[in-house]
Amino acid sequence: MTVYLDVDDLVAIATVVLKAPPAVRDYGLLASAAARPGTVVFGHEAYPDLWEKAASLFHSVNANHALIDGNKRLAWSATAVFLGLNGVPVPRIDVDEAEAFVMAVSTGQLAEVPEIARRLRAVYRR
Repeated sequence: MTVYLDVDDLVAIATVVLKAPPAVRDYGLLASAAARPGTVVFGHEAYPDLWEKAASLFHSVNANHALIDGNKRLAWSATAVFLGLNGVPVPRIDVDEAEAFVMAVSTGQLAEVPEIARRLRAVYRR
C-alpha cells in the first residue's frame, strides 16, 4: 500500500528544508500537489507506478508555487521523503545532476509525468 504525504507533511518538510516555517501563498495549491499522486480517474489510478506518483508530486509542488519561496527545494525534498516512506532509499546523488533535473522541471523543459518519472528513476538508480 502506498504511503502518501498530506499538506501538514509538506509544511513540515518545508520547515526543515527552509529552517523556518514556510510562507504559504496558497494552501489549496499545496493540497492539490499533495493529492495528485493518489488521483483516481474512473476507478483507475492516474499514476499506477510509484515513480509516476513521485513524479506527479515533484511536478505539482514545483509548478504550483504554493510557497512564496522554496518550491523547488520542497519539491525535491518531499519527493525524497515520499519515495523513502515507500521503500526507496535515497542514494548518493550528484548535486549538479539533481540541480539540472530540478531546473528542467521548473522551467518546463521536463513537463510530462512519464518523462519526469523516467529521469527521477535514473537519478535514484545511479
